[in-house]
This record gives sequence, structure tokens and C-alpha cells, in this order.
Amino acid sequence: MQPGWAQAQVGANGHRGGRGGQRSGHRPARHHDRRWGSIARWVIALVSVLVFSVTGYGWSQYEALLTGIGRSDAIRADAPKSVGGDTNILIMGLDSRLDENGKPLPPEIYQALHAGDQQVGGYNANVLMLVHLPGNGARATAISIPRDDYVSLPGSPDGVAKGKIKQAYGFAFDQEHKRLMAAGVRDQTTLEQQSRDAGRQEEVDTVAQFLGGVPIDHFVEVTMVAFYQLAQVVEPITVCLKEDTRDNYSGADFHRGYQQINAAQAVAFVRQRRDSVHTQLNFSDLDRERRQQAFIASLVFQLKQAGTFLNPARLRGLIDVAKQNIAADTGLELLSFAQQASALTGGNIAFKTLPIVRFGTDPAGEDVNIVDVSEVQTLVHNLIGGPTLTPAAPAPAPAPVSGSQSGTVDVINATNRNGLAATLEHALTPTGFTPGVTSTARRHRSTTTVYYPDSGAADAAKTLAAMLGELPTAVDSTVSSGHLRVVLGADYTMPASLGTANSATTGDSSPRPAPGAAPGAAPSSDADPDSISGAGVQCVK
Repeated sequence: MQPGWAQAQVGANGHRGGRGGQRSGHRPARHHDRRWGSIARWVIALVSVLVFSVTGYGWSQYEALLTGIGRSDAIRADAPKSVGGDTNILIMGLDSRLDENGKPLPPEIYQALHAGDQQVGGYNANVLMLVHLPGNGARATAISIPRDDYVSLPGSPDGVAKGKIKQAYGFAFDQEHKRLMAAGVRDQTTLEQQSRDAGRQEEVDTVAQFLGGVPIDHFVEVTMVAFYQLAQVVEPITVCLKEDTRDNYSGADFHRGYQQINAAQAVAFVRQRRDSVHTQLNFSDLDRERRQQAFIASLVFQLKQAGTFLNPARLRGLIDVAKQNIAADTGLELLSFAQQASALTGGNIAFKTLPIVRFGTDPAGEDVNIVDVSEVQTLVHNLIGGPTLTPAAPAPAPAPVSGSQSGTVDVINATNRNGLAATLEHALTPTGFTPGVTSTARRHRSTTTVYYPDSGAADAAKTLAAMLGELPTAVDSTVSSGHLRVVLGADYTMPASLGTANSATTGDSSPRPAPGAAPGAAPSSDADPDSISGAGVQCVK
């Protein structure tokens, strides 16, 4: 058990248990955490897209309704600010089964979501996504932070100096709640809101430090129930999958290709992290994040296509959900940011998931993601700019190859390190080779090989193999002319001259989804698994 663990519990009367100045000494069963982590992750991102996407007619008529959104002073007044008109917004989604005021949800909501009631869950920030809005109107970037990344907690809340990044909120909540109780505060609203503000501030500080001192100008927080309520307003929703998939645990039962799903099926879509029938798909927690990212892109596209923002009745329904389930910092001007982010509804946003080195355990035996902080901070700096607290030492740039030794390099990731193929492609950009297609193999391999189509490409293959660390080469007639293919195995270590790739990550009664209007077969090869475009309906695993 992690020292100082105090997962906020809620009793039948709506009050938290495990308080009163003592640590709870109990962590909720892990399957509950996983079930709601997926839902909460999607909730926060979706509602935030809603808030920042409504423009024109909708905002002129309904801005007054958004005054009901909860406000917080959790952003420090002396915190660094973005420059040049840029804006960074931290999206946080809580796994609490309570509303924004700490009150239990209606029984019918618990029944619909099939994930326990107010006695389950706590104050983990199971969704963490940094949205970067460039001041010049360029493409926005949404960076997903895996919730179990093992990081330093700058405020050491509850005496905990390191933990999962999602836990910063709950530890600080618990510490402040105990302090208030010791000071004689008994008003439940005061206890809830001040404890939440402490949690928000610690989570913001933790994320900012982890990402290398990136300014966080604003935050938006959403509770889990918003997901189901929003899905009810906008159903049916079109999604696309690359393979048939079925999972009795989440209730997922989907076919390959485009299809329309209802609110209940949407819950299963974003919760799924395993397949009980097609075990070769090798689902993981990171696959859920990519599902959620694709779902957001699809939903925003559909909202615009359906004219939802020009439909007063439907827009009112969306805003009512937002009012009940969203909190934001006091400095966030919703109308201003809606105008700035209007391009999001046109797909002008890219999603990126931060890499991990491997899955591991902390000193208490808890499952965590082991991360390379320098790798993460360098990646974030390259994506959105800003300061970097612990920059990686620059490696010498590899010498460009000659034209006769160049070619297009396709990379297949046959390891359990997510994002490795994309990282290698990026590292090859200045070498003279042309980045090609990245994909993920269905089966893992132990060794790495460079393949070339014929003898005319042998020299280029040898040059590439030497650059990648003296790899073996082989002829493969399935490689296209002018291309080279690198299949990455478990033995691969990227040379220092190219950079560090080793930090890449490793029962429902609902009807079957209806076929969607979009045409047929999904793509056969995986795109970069750590990046998703925001344009239209994306096909994912």
C-alpha cells in the first residue's frame, strides 16, 4: 500500500468515509478504477470540446446559461502564463460517483452506467489532457497523459512525494479535508469545495512540473456522469473499428467498419480494454485512450455536420449537461475561448498520447507506468513549445545520406512499446531518408531487421541498418520499389545519434450497432497509435 494513500470513499449518506484525520488504509478494488477510468477520460475531453466549440448563434443566445458552471481559484496567481496569444488548458476528469457539489447522483444514472453507486470511487484524476490552442489560429494539439504515470508530486500531499499522476488530486483533497475538519469546519459544501480546490491546484502543479514547466493557463474539470448524459443528447453516434471485437466485461459488441451506436453502447465503446473472443487484439489501457480520442474527433465532426450548434433545443440540452457537471477556473472566459477554438469543429486538432518506457510497480507493489521524464518533456516542448525543466542532452545530428542511398522507410512496430515506430520515423527525418508509413504488427518479434525489395536497394538498406545500430538486412519481395521496411523487435535500442526511442510506451443486452452511412471496410494497417487526427470519423482498434 502506498504510504499516505487516502482514496476518498462515500458512504450511503453521501459523506466521505476514511476521514477524521486518519488515512483510509484502503484502496478500492482495481476493477472499479479501470471501469470508470475509461468513462471519465472520455467525459472530460468531450465536454471540454463542447465548451470550446460552441460559437456564433449558440453563444449569443446561451452564454447566460453557462454562468451555472462551477468556478474555482485553483490556478495560482503567480503561475507562469503562455505568451503570444497561446492558451494551454488542462482537462481533468474525476472518477467520483458524485456531482460537482459532492452529492450522490440519481439512482437511474447509477443503474444505466453499471459501475457502482456513491459508495464506490474517489477523487483520482483519471483523465488528464492538455489542450494547446495556438494564438495564431494554427492546429490545436491535445496531449493525453496516461493516468498511471509514476511522477513526483511537488506539494507532497498527505506526505507522498511520488505517485501516479492521477493521485495528486485525491491526496491533496484528503489533506485539506483533514485540515478543515481539525479546524472545526463542518459545513459540507465548504468542505467539498475547498478540498476540491486543493486537489485541483496540486494536480495542475503536478502536471506542469511533469511536462517541463509548461504554463497551464486554465483548467476544466468534469464528473463522469456527463458522458452518459451527453451521449443521450447526441445519439446515434458514428464510430469505426478495424476489427470485430467483443468483451463481456464492458459489454462491447462491435463489428468491423463504420457503425452507429447509442448512449449505452458508447459507454462500452470507450470502456473496452480487453477482448474476450479475439484475444490476438492485445488490448491495453492505452488502446482505450486512443478509442476515446477517436470518439471525440468523430463526435465533434458529427455535431457540426448535424447543425447541433444552430439547434436551440439540442444546444440547450448540451449546455444543461455542462452546467451540471463542469467546473473551471475563474479566469476562463468561455465566450472568448469558444471563438478562439471554433476551428476544432472542423477537425483542426491533433491528439497525442505521451510515451511510457514500460509497465512496472512502485515500492508498494502498485501497477504504474515507468516514464522517461526527459523524453516526455522534450516531446511536449517540440509539440507546443514552452520551457523545459530537465532537457535531454542534444545528440549529434546524423549525417545525411546521399541520393543513391536514400529511400522511403516504412516502420512496423513488433514490440510492446507503443509509439516506437513513430518515434523512429521522426528521428530519421533529417537523415535523408523519407519517412513512410508506420504500423503495428499483430504479433511481437524478438529481433529487428531491415528489409529491401531487390539488389538495387541493398546499399541503401545497409546504410540504414548501420545508422539504426548495425542491424541485419534481408531481401523481401513484398517491399515496394523505392522503399525499405524496418520491423522493430524487442531487442531494438535506438543509437544515441538518433535520439532515445526506448521511452516509447509499451454482459450487455444492448442491440448490435447499426451499420453507419459511411462506406465500408476499415483500413488494414494501423496508423501511428499515439497520434490521431481530429478530422472526421477515425477507424481504431
